[in-house]
Amino acid sequence: MAVNYLCKVCRGHLNVKNSIILSATNLGDRREKGLVLLNPKIGNYTKTTHPTFSIKEGVEYIYTCPICGAQLNSMKYLHMVRILMIDETGREFNIYFSGIGGEKCTYKIRENIIEEKSGPDVRIYDKYFEVPEEDRKYL
Repeated sequence: MAVNYLCKVCRGHLNVKNSIILSATNLGDRREKGLVLLNPKIGNYTKTTHPTFSIKEGVEYIYTCPICGAQLNSMKYLHMVRILMIDETGREFNIYFSGIGGEKCTYKIRENIIEEKSGPDVRIYDKYFEVPEEDRKYL
């Protein structure tokens, strides 16, 4: 069984061959939108877009499911995007990554435990995931 990435709402499969496919819209200019193909390997931040659309550094994007159109940006954690991952053994994880262009951070979480984190920008978002549950309401 291969690793699968799913929409958190419709649970549709987001990965095709060697890419996770998402729709992205520039938060500041909603006319600027396109499909983004992300590398599914945690820690690999390569992405592919159409030549007329690019993810700009420092710009925040709204990511949506290309199947159901649901917004994938987290309502709980500012600037983060959440999708689901099912690993080879059938275990389900929440995958969080930054919705800001150029930021490199990814978290793989199962039952509120960080299983893996990657990227030089994780220090920006550690505050969301390494705070005791009872104190998270103050963030």
